[in-house]
Amino acid sequence: MTIDTIQLQLTTEETNLLLEALGTLPFIKVYTLIGKIQSQASAQLAASSAAPEPHAVAETGG
Repeated sequence: MTIDTIQLQLTTEETNLLLEALGTLPFIKVYTLIGKIQSQASAQLAASSAAPEPHAVAETGG
C-alpha cells in the first residue's frame, strides 16, 4: 500500500493561519502534522533566502 502525497502552495500568512487553526485541536492529533509543516516551511524559506538574487547590470559611462 502506497501513501499518496500532495503539494500545497501557501503564503507564509496562510501557513501561519493553518498552524494557528491546528493549534486549537488536541495536541495528540496534530503534533506530527504541525512538525512536518514547520520543517518543510523552514527548509523552503532557508533555500529561498540562500538563493542568489539577480544583480542589476550597472551602466558604464563612456
